[in-house]
Amino acid sequence: MRGDAKLVVTEQDTARELGSGMIDVLGSPRLIALCEQASCAAVADALEAGTTTVGMRIQFDHLQPTPIGAEVVAEAVLEKIEGRRLSFTVSAADPGGLVAAGKITRVLVDVERFMTKCCEP
Repeated sequence: MRGDAKLVVTEQDTARELGSGMIDVLGSPRLIALCEQASCAAVADALEAGTTTVGMRIQFDHLQPTPIGAEVVAEAVLEKIEGRRLSFTVSAADPGGLVAAGKITRVLVDVERFMTKCCEP
């Protein structure tokens, strides 16, 4: 299964705006979120009603800067399923080439049970 997500970088997506640096280029937190979005898209049509995935682990290399105005495309490929754990290989590219690569692990959860466990005293 594959999923993708696209973003045209705005000022709100920059490291300076996100508090992860002082440069006006795509910030790593936003790039990671884009790759997580692609991971969610990869499995969205296969999930049963009342279930979702939540992030568990991110291993990520941000390899080159992306300027404001450039389009970034993230891709996620589901590589392995181990019980409720879903392992994805992710990458992102802009017109200049590969921007980031890594692995994301997400866990399949029942939404109601998860929220009860998480948020009720």
